This record gives sequence, structure tokens and C-alpha cells, in this order.
Amino acid sequence: MRAARCAAALAALIAWALAGAPAGAADGAAPPPTRVEARSANFLAVGVVRGDTLSIHLTRALDNAPVPDAVLGVTLRGKSYATTAQADGSYTLQAPELTLPGKAAVEFKVEATGGAEKLATTMEIVPAGAATADATANARQLGWWVLNFGVCIGFLVLMSRRRKRAAENASGSDPGA
Repeated sequence: MRAARCAAALAALIAWALAGAPAGAADGAAPPPTRVEARSANFLAVGVVRGDTLSIHLTRALDNAPVPDAVLGVTLRGKSYATTAQADGSYTLQAPELTLPGKAAVEFKVEATGGAEKLATTMEIVPAGAATADATANARQLGWWVLNFGVCIGFLVLMSRRRKRAAENASGSDPGA
């Protein structure tokens, strides 16, 4: 009876593990946004990509103070884009190239008080479905681990029972007992 309950619990655990992706991927949680960072002696530009929009925070490298009065242009995969200054001191731009997966060359052109600088870097844009595929693969791997442990535990229980029965048979057929 105990073996049947263990088998049922093991089957339920395997079914749960193989059922799908872990919490977060199944309920449509979005992957973390792509981030890009470029630095020069005077400026630091940090951008976050959400869909086809890039939000850029431009600060001075010396004291991390925002630079709201700059003219900021962005070259992305060879195309130049003008940015729009926002009320919070950041800059935004919309570009269809931000939705294309893969590596992208990015150059920030900063024109601020005291001169102009170019900050160059690259970023890796991850496709939207990649996080879901990774979560499904992780769930599948977890299922295989649970199955492997279940088989090993079942084998150990079987060997233990065989040894116990062999010991009982040996003591029961012993003529000196």
C-alpha cells in the first residue's frame, strides 16, 4: 500500500514538473528590457529598449548629474535618429530597428555646453519569445531530473526489498533455527 502511494506521489510530481514553464513565463511576464550603456570622459548614456522605443538617460560622468539641455542624436545600425527631450530629463526615440533581434551598433552624439562628443557601443536585442522558450526548456530539464531521481529511488527500494526477502528466506530455511 505504501509503495502505491509513493508511486502515485512520484507520478504527480513528474506530471507537475513536465506540465509547463515555471510561474512568470506562463502568465505572460515580459522578459527584462534590453539595456545599452556608453561612456566617455565627460558623459554616460544609459538606454533601455521597450518595444520600438529607446529611453535614454544622459548624465555627466564626473558627478552623475543629468544633462537635460543637450542635443542628443542616436545612430542605430547605420541610421541616424533625433531624440525628443522628456520632462524628467531623459530622451526618447522610436525606431523600427529596435525590434530586430541581434547585435546592433549604437552611437550617441552629444552636443552640450562645453562641446560635442560621440559615445559608441553595441547592444544585443533579445527576441520577445526567447525568455518563454528558455523557461519551457528549464521546466523540461526539471522534469527529467525528477524522473531520474524517481527511477533511482525506485531502484533502491526494489533492491532493499529483495535483500530483505533474501535475508528472511535465509533465516527461515536455516536448519539450526
